[in-house]
Amino acid sequence: MALLTLKLPFIIKLFLFLATIKGVVGYCYTSIFGFGDSYADTGNLCLNHGCLSPPYGETYFHHPTGRCSNGRLIIDFTAESLGLPLVQPYLGIKNGSGISIQEGINFAVAGATALDASFFVERGIDVGTDISLGVQLDWFKEILPSLCNTSSKCNEIFGSSLFLMGEIGGNDYTYPFFLHRSIEEIQTFVPLVIQAIASAINELIELGAVTLMVPGNIPMGCSAAYLTSYETADTDQYDPETGCLNWLNKFSEYHNDQLQKELSRIQALHPHTNIIYADFYNSSMRFYRNPSQYGFTGGALTACCGGGGPYNCNTSAECGDPSASACDDPSKYVSWDGIHLTEAAYRWITKGLLEGPYTIPQISISCVSQDA
Repeated sequence: MALLTLKLPFIIKLFLFLATIKGVVGYCYTSIFGFGDSYADTGNLCLNHGCLSPPYGETYFHHPTGRCSNGRLIIDFTAESLGLPLVQPYLGIKNGSGISIQEGINFAVAGATALDASFFVERGIDVGTDISLGVQLDWFKEILPSLCNTSSKCNEIFGSSLFLMGEIGGNDYTYPFFLHRSIEEIQTFVPLVIQAIASAINELIELGAVTLMVPGNIPMGCSAAYLTSYETADTDQYDPETGCLNWLNKFSEYHNDQLQKELSRIQALHPHTNIIYADFYNSSMRFYRNPSQYGFTGGALTACCGGGGPYNCNTSAECGDPSASACDDPSKYVSWDGIHLTEAAYRWITKGLLEGPYTIPQISISCVSQDA
């Protein structure tokens, strides 16, 4: 029995090592640190500028929380899968909410960009925010002394933490696309966006991060907001299977391809880390191709909450406005407000990441019991 007790930690380490070299990253994460935009924000925008109006938050929380959905997001479902509390927004902690920070902090802010605001100002693009990935990283560094006051303590905490890097970068394209700037111009932003994400990852690794999950962009051509803004009578621009705009989805794929190449380069430079690509694009394309199979009988392209139009997405009557209305059952819809997805869609994306094949390498969050 004594011999078994002595060997058990080695067996567990061997199992994790073998899992990793087979292309599976397995670990028991004890905290989550999140960065990103409205696909990950759990309340920072609300604390900074005021909450969105009902019916946001109606499904799970039963009131607006700052999440740009009817309920939970991918970061929420990830935390639940780890057995952790929902990750609290940084600004709530900074403002003295009394929440424990040992199980993670979320720095994501709706509307945030990967590139600094000055980049867009120089190009005459109004983004309406000065919160970038760099600003969020500064927040993280500001709170470090409260998290850990020695390098060994930081390594202990961050070594068992999952860093969620987004989604981030989508707004860097969304703002200019909605101004109908040319795709040729916007395509030149991609290498800069990728570099901004890479720079943040490298800095977090230097600060002690070991496991970082980095999402790609969702299929923009399937967004009700994009479909409304770029509606055309030219049927050749649409995918006959999904109804999504082909050229916009190809743009998303280009960003994702460039991001994966950069992540591979970072992984080679830091072999002791786990750099995980989260394939939001293909995890969500499953229900765009076959919505009824996933329970989306209301369709994949029409927004649940909006003010009318072919895709129920209208900039003059946005979700939360008195003139807009929401569907009776958001779980039957993929799109919540034309830009963001429903809780049901986020749940399916998360299942594809944590239980399916949509992470590279595949991630396993099953904890090995310390009492085994």
